[in-house]
Amino acid sequence: MKMLPRMTLVFSALALTVSILSAAGRAAEIDESPLAIRATQAFIDLEFRRPIVMTYAGDGSDRLFVAEQEGVIRVFKNDQDATESSPFLDIESQVVYKDNENEEGLLGFAFHPKYKENGHLFVYYTTTDAPHTSVVSRFTVSADNPQHVDPKTEVEILRIPQPFWNHNGGTIAFGPDGYLYIALGDGGAGNDPMGNGQNLKTWLGSILRIDVDHKSDGKNYSIPKDNPFVKTPGARPEIYAYGVRNIWRLSFDRKTGLCWAADVGQNIWEEIDIIVKGGNYGWNLREAKHKFGPNGVGPRKDLIEPIWEYHHDIGKSITGGQVYRGKKFPELAGSYLYADYVSGRIWALKYDAEKKVVTANRSISWPEGVDPLPVMSFGEDEQGEAYMLTPSGHIFGFEKAE
Repeated sequence: MKMLPRMTLVFSALALTVSILSAAGRAAEIDESPLAIRATQAFIDLEFRRPIVMTYAGDGSDRLFVAEQEGVIRVFKNDQDATESSPFLDIESQVVYKDNENEEGLLGFAFHPKYKENGHLFVYYTTTDAPHTSVVSRFTVSADNPQHVDPKTEVEILRIPQPFWNHNGGTIAFGPDGYLYIALGDGGAGNDPMGNGQNLKTWLGSILRIDVDHKSDGKNYSIPKDNPFVKTPGARPEIYAYGVRNIWRLSFDRKTGLCWAADVGQNIWEEIDIIVKGGNYGWNLREAKHKFGPNGVGPRKDLIEPIWEYHHDIGKSITGGQVYRGKKFPELAGSYLYADYVSGRIWALKYDAEKKVVTANRSISWPEGVDPLPVMSFGEDEQGEAYMLTPSGHIFGFEKAE
């Protein structure tokens, strides 16, 4: 994710339908008419420091949790009139965050699917005990206080050296299979100078998949037997998919289980991918659906093309969200929500997984008189209602618009 200064851009709202060529070679109609939905500030009395993750525990408590990039996770009631939040886990003293190296910090946070039984949560952060090093750790909630996690319960799961401060990825999410998925960037700088995206010998530039409920080979996790590269000589067996630049963010559709990822582009294109086991998404040979750099290639059968891309004339840093499965906005049902960090534009994308074509990419507006804001991340509550997190510290939800 490119953490760039806020830019104020004005866009005209045009209702149009365009025809493109689908992956199968058929002309597909794509609805790009604006939705009668707009962003609206939620939890007006709450403010956070660089909120980076928003999620729920899945324990029936209907609480909400916001992770701040500096290293604190806060908890509060899922009530629009909530006036305070409290620290749930505070590891700020062991998290690296700098404004001029702002792709480090606490970047990922996920509750175990059986959190109600085991009290386990997982955090991805940049540690202070080694330069440019990402850590995935497990913590356990207090048995006596469901509002507090003792940092001393930390059990380190993975340690990932990073050559540079940017492109750390950082999303961690449990899939419908119960395994933990970890989205890693290519290591940083520009152009993927180490060739990590196409190198199965490194974790970087990949999505990992591990079993955190079992241990093997002296590690605090085990490798799922059906991971795609467990029998590939020299490959890291944790890798589930590769060829990515800097996924920001990855999520699973709670209804279909489909894995969605937004991969931040470099020179010209931003992209949205459907992640499949063993998939190679082309970086740094391809940027979205285009040849990249002097060693770039055209379309190849072994390289998976994104389902959607957009040019840097529209936005310059994609922020992925999730497929909407709430009940407040039936017109959003099944739509993938995403935004652009630089332009502040927001969309809802519809994808026909059976036909493998996008059928709609409809814009969502900001409130009248409010300039488009950078969206750092999306979140959802236990009911599937969606939220957006902004660097200003405010959380936005959605409402009907005329």
